[in-house]
Amino acid sequence: MTSELLQKARDFEARYGPFIPDDQRPVFHMTPTIGWMNDPNAFSVYKGEYHLFYQYHPYANKWGDMHWGHVKTRDFIRWERLPAALAPDMPYDKDGCFSGSAVELPDGRQLLMYTGVRQVREENGEVHDFQTQCMAIGDGRDYEKYEGNPVITVKDLPKGGSPHDFRDPKIWREGETYYAVVGNRPADGSGSVLLYESMDGLHWKFDGVLAACHNQYGLMWECPDFFPLDGKHVLLVSPQEMIPIGLEFHAGNGTLCSIGEYDRKRHHQIRENVQAVDYGLDFYAPQTLMTEDGRRVMIAWMQNWETANCQPSNIRYFGEMTVPRELKIRNGRLIQNPVRELERYRGYQVVYKNVMLSGMTTLQNVKGRVLDMTVNVRPAAEKGSYTCFKINVARDGEHYVTVRYKPEINTVRIDRSHSGFPHDIISVRDFLVRPRQGEIKLRLILDRHSLELFVNDGEQAATSMIYTDVSADAISFEAEGRVIMDVEKYDLIVDKGE
Repeated sequence: MTSELLQKARDFEARYGPFIPDDQRPVFHMTPTIGWMNDPNAFSVYKGEYHLFYQYHPYANKWGDMHWGHVKTRDFIRWERLPAALAPDMPYDKDGCFSGSAVELPDGRQLLMYTGVRQVREENGEVHDFQTQCMAIGDGRDYEKYEGNPVITVKDLPKGGSPHDFRDPKIWREGETYYAVVGNRPADGSGSVLLYESMDGLHWKFDGVLAACHNQYGLMWECPDFFPLDGKHVLLVSPQEMIPIGLEFHAGNGTLCSIGEYDRKRHHQIRENVQAVDYGLDFYAPQTLMTEDGRRVMIAWMQNWETANCQPSNIRYFGEMTVPRELKIRNGRLIQNPVRELERYRGYQVVYKNVMLSGMTTLQNVKGRVLDMTVNVRPAAEKGSYTCFKINVARDGEHYVTVRYKPEINTVRIDRSHSGFPHDIISVRDFLVRPRQGEIKLRLILDRHSLELFVNDGEQAATSMIYTDVSADAISFEAEGRVIMDVEKYDLIVDKGE
């Protein structure tokens, strides 16, 4: 039975969502029906389709009472909007239905697991969130909250675990057993990931601490995801209050990938390598699914909390998701590239081979704001024949966004300082790439107001929102010294079909 609060949200989005013009939205990146969107939730396969829920406040393009929005897709590119799935309408989640995940039950229903938030005023007058894990069960469109909610509470925390920072369950099934990881803040004030087990998906017991931060990588670890990949086990988390570590991790709210072995007896990940998930400006709370053809695919909120209050003022929604990305492990590192389905939407092609470049140039028909472009760069002669290479996109007489590579120090930079956004926000991000004697491969995915960069076949990815008017569609190339470059550009043409 649909609650009054949920029906109110559904009526609101049905009435006002269609009035947002398509040309205000990206062409193939997922956006909310209306209002605010942040973390992806319950990215899952259900009855042959891919479902994606999301943190949602339909009534304004600012963070507010958290609902769950809902879309689905067959190919990760064209998204069908569905009515809002959850509203904060029960005593245990009255102050928000926070992030979570989903799994298909043996009887064919879909089980949603989420964090319910209720605020409590203490005797000293302070107000705290109390966070518990809850369930809802449905058919891919309508969901009923489980009468036994909440299913994991403060009594299921290890000693010293915080009931105020206890959220974002990721559920999966192995054989007849269900597992879930949940982010928590332990007694040392940093972050940890807790592992729980269930035989029916509804009744849970605590197994152990899967991984802990010990104040090394930020504080509270949000939005955990844990999965096998290419013979390893991968843990994704989104740490709060990161301290910079070289060019690998930057200050603020970041993302972390831990790759290692899984000790099932101790319910613990043995960490072998740690890296950032994305090296750009706008990427948070990634979540993955396993496709029916065996691919691990990840999606994330294409934004960051430090700049989320700086919004364009003339639209009635806020927030986009990244293009979904296929994941692999290569040489002990996470590799990510856009889902192969994107290539089905390639249109007009422009190819240039062996272009000698010194100084700045443009290439005929290489322009646009909705495109898939790969640029291969190599020294024109002996090693060290160039010191800097740049691609400027979303360019007009005044505005541009730059991707820069410096081979001598093996760094790539994304710089949106001149994108025309009139706020003092983070606009520059540098990161290290593997040395390749001055050669580099850069794949740029543009979708109106976003840039996703994939370096050297996915060895690194860097994501940024860009706010330049879409009329700025020129692209230029620059070299300090002499390079040879190949350029392959496709326009991307997507009929949304909603």
